Amino acid sequence: MEASLLQIVETCLIGGVAGLLGGLAGIGGSMIMLPALHIFYPEQERGSVHHMYMAAAMIVNLAVAIPAARRHRKLGGVRPDIFHALVVSTLIAAAVGVLTSNLISGNSLKLLLAGFLGVYCVYNMVRLIQGPNPQDAPDEPVAPWRLHTTGCSTGFTAGLLGLGGGVVMVPMLQMLCNVRLRKAIGTSSSVMVFTAVIGATLKTFTLPQVGERITDALYLAAMMAPGAVIGATIGATLTHRLPIRVVRTVISILLVIAAYRLAEGDVRSWFA
Repeated sequence: MEASLLQIVETCLIGGVAGLLGGLAGIGGSMIMLPALHIFYPEQERGSVHHMYMAAAMIVNLAVAIPAARRHRKLGGVRPDIFHALVVSTLIAAAVGVLTSNLISGNSLKLLLAGFLGVYCVYNMVRLIQGPNPQDAPDEPVAPWRLHTTGCSTGFTAGLLGLGGGVVMVPMLQMLCNVRLRKAIGTSSSVMVFTAVIGATLKTFTLPQVGERITDALYLAAMMAPGAVIGATIGATLTHRLPIRVVRTVISILLVIAAYRLAEGDVRSWFA
């Protein structure tokens, strides 16, 4: 895979922005990286290229998750009492999701991702209208079935779409498990450290099955990772300082744009 000097700079910036937003909202970074790679590498568009972008993004997710998780843990944003149950179920489901994604065309996965981004933005807008939940309430015990349901849903979606998983885990921890937002973000980031290893490894080493090269994914990941690490550290710190409404608003606006750009060509063809 060849990239111009401008594309190399743009790819490094993609990693930085993805890391910042990933650390800020506990969503990993793939939701920014995947649409951006399609936008900045139009000459690479082919049926299977989305699989390669997924692998690169999942590798970088690990770079995002590690500094973010360390920062959240230091600031008291992780709940150890629910962490272990989430890790086990999420790991297993993530592996199943990755293997399932290899059976689906890259274009179909791209459209699924666009749809998922749209649904997530609607959810964020609803939460904005409802107003923030109190953030200083004491932690409550969570039933194991709720944790495993959250972990399985998160892992399968993350593996299938190439996401970090936080975009599913954070709202499910809030709604199904009654975990406060900042604790949900911090715990999600810690779980992603483990699930990113499994997801990235499986997706990368199965790329030849879908006609893509492992070296291309590693090349893109190497360009995005340094900025992602820096951005994730900053983002994880800002999570505990910025108003929650600001976080939701920024993420929603960016993801609406990303979803549109992902599906733009297909939508136009439907109405042509």
